[in-house]
Amino acid sequence: MSVNTNDTGVELTAVTMGIDRFERANAKGESLLDGEGLVPIYIGEDLVAPRSYAGWDEIFADLDALATRPDVTAPDARGVFLTSMVKSVKTAARLFSGETMSYAEKVRDLVGAEPAPTAEARVAELSDQLDKALAGSGFVRGSLRERVEAWEEDRAIPSEKLEDTFRELMAIAKARTATMIYDTGDYDMQLNPLRNVPFTARCGFIDRRMDLNVDNAFTRAALKHLVGHEVYPGHATQLLYTRAEVDAGRSPADALLCTTNAVTGCVQEGIGDQAVELIDWIEDQDDAIHLALRSLKSAVQTTAAWRLMEEGEDAESVADYMRTVGCGQEAWVQGRLRMASHPFRGPFVPSYFAGNESVRRVRERVADADRAAFHDYLYGQVHSPESLEMFGTTDVAA
Repeated sequence: MSVNTNDTGVELTAVTMGIDRFERANAKGESLLDGEGLVPIYIGEDLVAPRSYAGWDEIFADLDALATRPDVTAPDARGVFLTSMVKSVKTAARLFSGETMSYAEKVRDLVGAEPAPTAEARVAELSDQLDKALAGSGFVRGSLRERVEAWEEDRAIPSEKLEDTFRELMAIAKARTATMIYDTGDYDMQLNPLRNVPFTARCGFIDRRMDLNVDNAFTRAALKHLVGHEVYPGHATQLLYTRAEVDAGRSPADALLCTTNAVTGCVQEGIGDQAVELIDWIEDQDDAIHLALRSLKSAVQTTAAWRLMEEGEDAESVADYMRTVGCGQEAWVQGRLRMASHPFRGPFVPSYFAGNESVRRVRERVADADRAAFHDYLYGQVHSPESLEMFGTTDVAA
C-alpha cells in the first residue's frame, strides 16, 4: 500500500508514525516516552511508511489539514473517532515539542477520558460487589482489605507452579478466542518474569513474551485475567486482527494505530480488561472475586492519579487510599504512583477504567445475533470511547 493523501486513514497513519519517528530521533535522551515512542507496537511498516519531518511546524500543519477533512468532521462514528484522534495526536505533539498543560487537559485531550476522579458512588458500588463476592466464598472476617489479603494469600500460585499455570491458561484462552473472536494461528507468547517495574504485566508482541511483575503475588484468576488482557483475546489478538482486516481491505489503515499512546488507548485497555468476559471465561467464584477486585482497583487508581497530579495531594496519602479502598498489593500501589507521576504516561492511568466501562456497556447490550458484527467493530477498527458506544446506532455510518 502506498501513501495516498486522498485516504484519510492512510494519511493519519503516515502522519502519526512520522511524529513517532521524529520524536524518537530528536528527543536526545529526554524523550517523554523514554524511548517507547508514540506508537509502541506498529506492524504496518510494509503498508504505510512514516511521513518524514524536519520540524514541528510541518507536523502541526499536517494535523491541522487533517482536522478539516470532510470525513473527519462528519457526525457519524468514523468522524467522531477521527476528530478525537487528530486532537489526541496533536496534543501528544504539543507535549513532545515542549508545551506544558495540566493533568486534566492531558486526560481530556490526549487520553479521551473524563477529566475527573471516579464518582464516589461508583467506587462504593464496586466495593459492595467485592464484599458480596468475598462473602460468597466464606471470607467474612475483617475489613474489606483484610479479606482480600486473606483470599489472595489462600489462592496464591506457588512460584514453582507459575509457568505451568501460565501455559495451561494460555492454551485455554487461545482456544476460546479462536472459537469466539479470532483464530490467532501459531502465535504464542512466553512468560517473562520481572521485578521492580511499574506495571503488573506487559504485552511484548514483537518478542512474543508476556512480561510479568513477580513482585506481586497472583491467584489463578488474576493470572487468567492477565493472559486475557495481554494475549488472548487482548492486545496481541487485537494487533493480529487489525492487521488481517487492513490486509483484506475491510478496515482503514489507521486500524494499524491500535497501540498508539493516544485516544485509542482507552478502548485498547478496555478490550484487555474485558477480555475474560469477551470469551465468556468466568468459571467460578474466584473469577467473580477477581473481576470485582480488578474493577475496584481500576476505579480507585483513576481517583488516586487525579488526587496526586491534579489536586496535589501528598503521595503517601494517595498511596494509603489505594491500599485501604483499592485493596491493592504494595507493588501495585507503588507502580501506579510511578505511572501517575510520569508527565506523559500519567494521564493514561484513567484509560483502564474509562475503557473498561465503555467496552462493558456495549458488550452487555449486544444481542447474540450481533456478536460477530460487534467483534468486527471492536477489533477491526480503532475507536474512542464515544465512537465505540455508537455501535448499533443509526449514527455509525453517515
